[in-house]
Amino acid sequence: MSVIRIPSPRSVIDRRALVLAIDKLVDESGHTKARRAIVDVLRGALDSGRAEIAERLTSKPSAGHDVAEAQAFLVDQLMRVIHDHVVDNVYPVSNRSRGERLTIMAVGGYGRGEMAPHSDVDIAFLTPIKQTPWCEQVIEAMLYFLWDLGLKIGHSSRSLDEMVKMSRSDLTIRTAMLEGRYVWGDQDLYEEARQRFWSDVVSGTERQFVVEKLAEREERHKRMGDSRYVVEPNVKEGKGSLRDLHTLYWIGKYIHKVRDPSELVQVGLLTSKEYKAFRRAENFFWAVRCHLHTITKRAEDRLTFDMQREVAARMNYADRPGKSAVERFMHFFFLQAKVVGNLTGVFLAQLDEQFARKQPRGLLAGFRAKPRTLKGYKVFGGRIKAPSDDWFESDPVRMLEIFVLADKEGLEIHPETMRLISRDAVLIKGDVRRDKRANELFMELLTSRNNPEISLRAFNEAGVFGRFVTEFGRVNAQMQFDMYHHYTVDEHTIRAIGLLSRVEKGELKNDHPLAHDIVHKVRSRRALYASVLLHDIAKGRGGDHSVLGAEIALKLCPRFGLDEDETELVSWLVRQHLLLSATAFKRDLSDAKTITDFVQVVQSLDRLRQLTMLTIVDIRAVGPGTWNSWKRQLIGELYAATEERLRLGHAEFGREKRIAAKKAAVEALEPANAALIEKVGAKFVDSYWIAESEDVIAKNLAQLEAAEALGHALSIHTEYYQAHGATLVTVIASDHPGLFYRIAGGIHLAGGNIIDARIHTTRTGRAVDNFLVQDPLGRPFMEESQLERLRTSIENALANRIKILPQLVAKPDARPRADAFEVRPRVIFDNKASNRFTVVEVNARDRPALLNRLAHALFESKLMVYSAHVATYGERAADTFYVTDLLGEKLTATSRLKALERRLLDAASERTVEEVAA
Repeated sequence: MSVIRIPSPRSVIDRRALVLAIDKLVDESGHTKARRAIVDVLRGALDSGRAEIAERLTSKPSAGHDVAEAQAFLVDQLMRVIHDHVVDNVYPVSNRSRGERLTIMAVGGYGRGEMAPHSDVDIAFLTPIKQTPWCEQVIEAMLYFLWDLGLKIGHSSRSLDEMVKMSRSDLTIRTAMLEGRYVWGDQDLYEEARQRFWSDVVSGTERQFVVEKLAEREERHKRMGDSRYVVEPNVKEGKGSLRDLHTLYWIGKYIHKVRDPSELVQVGLLTSKEYKAFRRAENFFWAVRCHLHTITKRAEDRLTFDMQREVAARMNYADRPGKSAVERFMHFFFLQAKVVGNLTGVFLAQLDEQFARKQPRGLLAGFRAKPRTLKGYKVFGGRIKAPSDDWFESDPVRMLEIFVLADKEGLEIHPETMRLISRDAVLIKGDVRRDKRANELFMELLTSRNNPEISLRAFNEAGVFGRFVTEFGRVNAQMQFDMYHHYTVDEHTIRAIGLLSRVEKGELKNDHPLAHDIVHKVRSRRALYASVLLHDIAKGRGGDHSVLGAEIALKLCPRFGLDEDETELVSWLVRQHLLLSATAFKRDLSDAKTITDFVQVVQSLDRLRQLTMLTIVDIRAVGPGTWNSWKRQLIGELYAATEERLRLGHAEFGREKRIAAKKAAVEALEPANAALIEKVGAKFVDSYWIAESEDVIAKNLAQLEAAEALGHALSIHTEYYQAHGATLVTVIASDHPGLFYRIAGGIHLAGGNIIDARIHTTRTGRAVDNFLVQDPLGRPFMEESQLERLRTSIENALANRIKILPQLVAKPDARPRADAFEVRPRVIFDNKASNRFTVVEVNARDRPALLNRLAHALFESKLMVYSAHVATYGERAADTFYVTDLLGEKLTATSRLKALERRLLDAASERTVEEVAA
């Protein structure tokens, strides 16, 4: 396509008027003196053209192609004007030689005739032979004009021979030249270059190009997160994005020499319906990309959280009950990415077919696998194929059967058959959903012992999953607008099922030893798989998704063929699927009441195992880095304590027996610990021995003894604590009000995040406080310099050498993207969760000063903090404190609780932070 045609071209740029203006300036002052004025005229044309294109985008916010083509048209016209000015006015030659010829080609995206407002301008200057001085001067002069306009230019200057040589050796150059389009200059030279490219570069390398291009695509996908459903997608480079569509076009163009994507239909790589889907997805992605460039005024292709809101508003998405505008916009985005995935699948498989047909039938042809029949289907070359066009129409249940057969036999579904399934998926209606055989097939696929993740993803992308389980169809491509969830709901669910299957096969023994140990002990694996499938099924319905999901489970499970007990179990698991993680991460596991309350809800060993399995795969499937050794430790502790209580009934060890057992465990670590227990053990109160693990107790005893022997009023110990994937910080000091918030401030100033804190006071009035610390990305401090920085910072905070709060507020947020989210602070009081303490939970937006400010508010409220537990979910933090008043009593007075709530909400609010900073 050499000429870009757009509506009302002169309102974007009037080339004739521009040429006249430049000629007038040259006539008046000569080209040298007029240069600055000429650049100003060109810049004015560029700015007004961009403004017109931006206006077109505003008035038609979904017209991606129109805007991308208008941008390329604008650059084309400027390029032509600049070329003519340089050739006619700057370096005029009356009688050029054969070597003094020059053609300008647009390559890359610009060559395709599509550009976002701030895309790079990729151009190739081609000459017939090695460059002459005149060609060099013209190219250099043109480039200086383009640079003066502020355009980002990607350029090459080559002779035809050099172009052929470079294209042969470099895949990137070859792909750019594949998109080559004549812009201006010597047209005969362009035609010669085009013919040489096809005859000298492309011919005979088709198969190699496809292989290299697909390898490049795989590498790019891995780099960008290897999923179409990452919540901050890259609209240009991500999986299921523009680049994937372009790859299809490049391959089609390289093999079949198509000039336009529409010709992919004629050469049999896409159907006309698929081509329409190709154009729709491409148009939508171009619109999004153009909005991103217009908003940021730069080449920005990442759809970050803050951009998502703005692009959704510009594209006229509105809030709906249960779904915000941004969630609706991103839902449509992911649906388009899914379309691209489907198109890629059928396109590549079709291509494979075409290549296979061209294979020579040589000597070994007879040894090839022979076609066979499997339950009426044709199987050949590792693929399963429907025998006729009306195969699924005559029995829609076959649309489930084929996926089960493919999974069992390790086969791919033939692209033609995938097309039939996508076409006929609409035939899956109520009668098919109620069909006993269909539901048996579905459960077989869900609980497959092979690879249910791959099978279910194909099942989903073919459009059958959402038709057969309509509730799952509602969460298809649905994202959650937060920083915690990395994937859409359907992708998260399918990944969780895949993880469960891998645990069951023993593949994740090292990562998940507890899950590995209990997965084969559950009574019903069907119930376990069904609970993973349904745990988030009610997301986006505008209520508590656990409660609504439990109701959906009661309806769906009998249909799937689960019995009454299994149905009740699945419903309970969906209802309680957040209970175990909330208890483990936000409650004090050393408090006997925590375990008692949890046991009361769980009630049986099988439920505990099922819930633990569901919790582990749910957290791990949230995204990379969400699962860590600290979470593994906490879940393991809660599981062990609950299992013990369920096995022994209520026969909890007596307090004295538990303390004696803990002391024996400390002694067992190292014989020298017996003397330490004898010497300083009596100074610790009973609750200390129950709360801390034996290895931490051993460290604390040694530190306290050393501090007393040396007469140190303050002792700070820091070490990498591998078992918890964190850094253990122990501070021994004279106990006084405000100690906790000062230590917290010191840790935060050193760049640490407190994930757990246990606060103890000895019988002699010394505080022994244990903190578990990580950096903002969830990693422990391990280097000696980091550990030293922690010690120094805590010491300075306790000595009052630094003003903690202003410095904390001034610290940059380690995750500034959290600014895109509003988290309304909430305070929850619970006087039933512990027999001794009032449990205070504060939910707020996570930021560096938060824990310190909350601890300070508790100090100002004259409260004693006994333990603190910090859980973060993306941009949200849930900080839980076990507190009493100064007399050691719970807080019960309504007026006092109200006053504390106000103080904590003030501490958690953004407004107050800004005021403090001022």
